[in-house]
Amino acid sequence: MKYRVEKDLIGELQIEENRYYGINTLRALDNFNLQSKSVNLKLIKELALIKKAAAIVNKKLKKLSHEKAMAIIQASEEIIDGKFADQFLISAYQGGAGTSTNMNVNEVIANRANEILGGKKGDYQIVHPLNDVNMSQSTNDVYPTALRIAAIRMLRELSNSLADLQEELQKKENEFSNIIRLGRTQLMDALPMMVGQGFGAYAQAIARDRWRVYKVEERLRQINLGGTAIGTGLNATNKYIFLITDVIQDLTGLGLARAEFPMDITQNTDVFVEVSGLLKACAVNILKISNDLRLLGSGPRGGFGEIKLPEVQAGSTIMPGKINPVIAEMVAQVAMRVIANDYAITMASSSGQLELNAFTPLIAESLLESLELLNNAIKLFGEKCIKGIKVNEDRCRENLEKSSALVAALIHHLGYDKASEIAKKALSQDKTIKEVLKKENIISDSKIEEILNPFEVTKPGIPGK
Repeated sequence: MKYRVEKDLIGELQIEENRYYGINTLRALDNFNLQSKSVNLKLIKELALIKKAAAIVNKKLKKLSHEKAMAIIQASEEIIDGKFADQFLISAYQGGAGTSTNMNVNEVIANRANEILGGKKGDYQIVHPLNDVNMSQSTNDVYPTALRIAAIRMLRELSNSLADLQEELQKKENEFSNIIRLGRTQLMDALPMMVGQGFGAYAQAIARDRWRVYKVEERLRQINLGGTAIGTGLNATNKYIFLITDVIQDLTGLGLARAEFPMDITQNTDVFVEVSGLLKACAVNILKISNDLRLLGSGPRGGFGEIKLPEVQAGSTIMPGKINPVIAEMVAQVAMRVIANDYAITMASSSGQLELNAFTPLIAESLLESLELLNNAIKLFGEKCIKGIKVNEDRCRENLEKSSALVAALIHHLGYDKASEIAKKALSQDKTIKEVLKKENIISDSKIEEILNPFEVTKPGIPGK
C-alpha cells in the first residue's frame, strides 16, 4: 500500500495514495469513529452542486482561471453523478457544524481536479481545497443551503408518493362504497358505516399531508449563500453574493432566492423544525391507518377479520400457515422513527447558540432520514398493502348484526331509554336488535326493516321518518 503525506496546522498524517480525501477528512474519520452511518449522500451531492456553482461564479469574476474552474466543475459533476461515494465516510454525527463534511467535499473535488489537470492527489499547489474549491464560501452558508436543496427535492418526491397513496385509498373508497361494516369508537360498537367511508377518511388525511408538504417548500427556498461564516458576507464580494444565488437557481430550477437577512438563515434552524413537524403529522396519519388496517384484518378467526391484507410472506417459524401484516407493521415502525427524529431535530435546533447552531449535522441526518423513510414506506404501503386489500363481507355483516349498533336508529321512534332497554336485552339474550324488536312487538315488521335498513343508517337523517 502506497501513502502520501499531508500537513495541516496540527501536524502530518499519512494517507493511502488512492484516497481522494485529505488530511481534514482523515482526522474527522478518526475523531468521529462511531461505526455509525455516514453523511447522507444526497447532502454530499448538493454540496458538490454548490461547489460547481461557486466555480462558475468565481471563473466569471476572474477569481479562478478557466482551467481550474473547469476541473472543479468536472469533479463536482462526477460526484453529483454518484462517483466517489466511497470517499464520503465521515459519521453523520459529528462536531463542527458540518465543517468536516464540507472539507471532505472540498478535498475530494480538489484531488480529482488535480488529476484532471495532470497532477497528483495531495498536490494542492495546483488546485487547493480551501483557496480554490471553497473560495468565497463557509461551511455555514453552503451546508444549510445544501440541506435546503436536498429537502426540497425530497419533499417533491414525497408529495408524489402521497398522491399515489391518496389515489389508492380513493380507489378503495369507491370499490367498497356499498359494503357495510360496524363502526367503532373507543374500540366499542358504535354505528354502522360503509367500508369505503373509512378509506375515504384516510384519503382526506393524506390529502392534508400533501398540502402541508407543498406549502412548506416556500420556506426552504430562502438561502444564505454568500453570507459566509455568520451571515455578514465577509470574504464574499457583492457581485459574488448576487451571482451565486442566480447560478444555483439556474442549476436547480427550484425557485431559490437570496434571504433578505442571511444572518437569520445562518443561525436559526426553525424552518427545519417546521418541516419535521409536518413530516411528523404525516407519520401520525400513516401510523393511524396502518394500525387500523392491522386491527380490521386481525384473525383470521380470532380477531376482527373484516378485511384481508395482501399476503406477502410467511409469518412464523413455529406456527404453520400464519401470515403477518408485515407491510403495515413496517410502515408503523417508519412512522415511529420519524416521530423520534422530530424530537431529535427539536432538541438540536433549540440547542444552537448565538450566531451558529453546532448541531446542524444531527438536524440534517434526522430530517433527510425521515424524508427518505417516509417516501419509501408510503410507496410500499400503497403498492404492497392498500392496492391488494379485500373485504370479508360476510364477517362485516355478521359483526354488525350481532352488535347493538343499529339501536341508535330507534331513538327517534322509541326514545333513548326504551332503545337502551332493547340494546341491553339483545346483548343479554344473545339476540339481534331485530329479533328483540319483533319479540317485543312494539314496531311492525315492515317498519323495523325500514328503520334498520343498513344502507340508510350510514347517511345523514332519521331512518323511518
